Amino acid sequence: MSVLLCFSAAAVAFYVIVYYGVFRGARCSNSMRLAGKTAIVTGSNTGIGRTTALDLAKRGARVILACRNKEKAEAAAFDIRRESGNTQVLFMQLDLASFKSVRNFAETFLKTEPRLDLLINNAGVMGPGRTEDGFGVAFGVNHLGHFLLTNLLLERLQQSGSGRVVTVAALLHHLGNIDFPLLASHKDLVSGRSSWSSLKAYCNSKLCNVLFTRELANRLEGTSVTCYSLHPGVVYTELCRSMSLWQQLLMMPFAKLFFLDPDGGCQTTLHCALQEGIEPLSGRYFSNCALQRVAAQGRDDAVAKKLWEVSERLTVLS
Repeated sequence: MSVLLCFSAAAVAFYVIVYYGVFRGARCSNSMRLAGKTAIVTGSNTGIGRTTALDLAKRGARVILACRNKEKAEAAAFDIRRESGNTQVLFMQLDLASFKSVRNFAETFLKTEPRLDLLINNAGVMGPGRTEDGFGVAFGVNHLGHFLLTNLLLERLQQSGSGRVVTVAALLHHLGNIDFPLLASHKDLVSGRSSWSSLKAYCNSKLCNVLFTRELANRLEGTSVTCYSLHPGVVYTELCRSMSLWQQLLMMPFAKLFFLDPDGGCQTTLHCALQEGIEPLSGRYFSNCALQRVAAQGRDDAVAKKLWEVSERLTVLS
């Protein structure tokens, strides 16, 4: 019995040390109120996007849920209004896999909303397939869709004063690379269709997020708008969305014990959106509510500039 008790105590101690020392992230401590401010959160009908939107709504912001699925997003908006007590939470349709949809969203927003203070580029996908415009889905949604959306809304952000653009990247950007010749020939940053190719495409798209934020900061220098990219932590709901059923079943026990829930996963997003005094760090990368060193390929200004110029051509911005 004493051996079993000692083993159980050791197991609990190990769990506490690993969970609180490695997996459980810091929390955003900022208590800022956002009455009179407007925020857009993409992919906000579920996961960390929904919890981000809920937190902003509780602070009094007018929150736009920019989502593809109308039914799910309207249900999320209803729940957030009820949970936050804030009636200024609404859905606007946005499909980041369609340049036409992105332009329609921006046009509708600019006609109906007089200000924009926070743009949270949260939506992300991993998997096979192509966008409406023929690009690999990870590159097209995670990078190009948000690139176009941000550029279409930048003027409104600047008009509103000290606006912020927060883009959810990932630690997996360390495994990414940008192959411009492959992009030109395949309209994607990978050439295969395997599960490994899907993962690699996701890593590449997250590197694009980091480089986009870096170049955006350079172009915004001298304005009142700042931008940040971040790693939200390992979040169970987001990680498992692209897994097969049997993979999810195998992962579930470990994930329930160690991975962040959506509330934990949105904390660094909130830190980048709300924390005062980080304006000089525009363009930088955060994790665990703190500045982090980005991968070497994420610090290449020449590649960041070229990615911006290529993205302008691909989205017909220039």
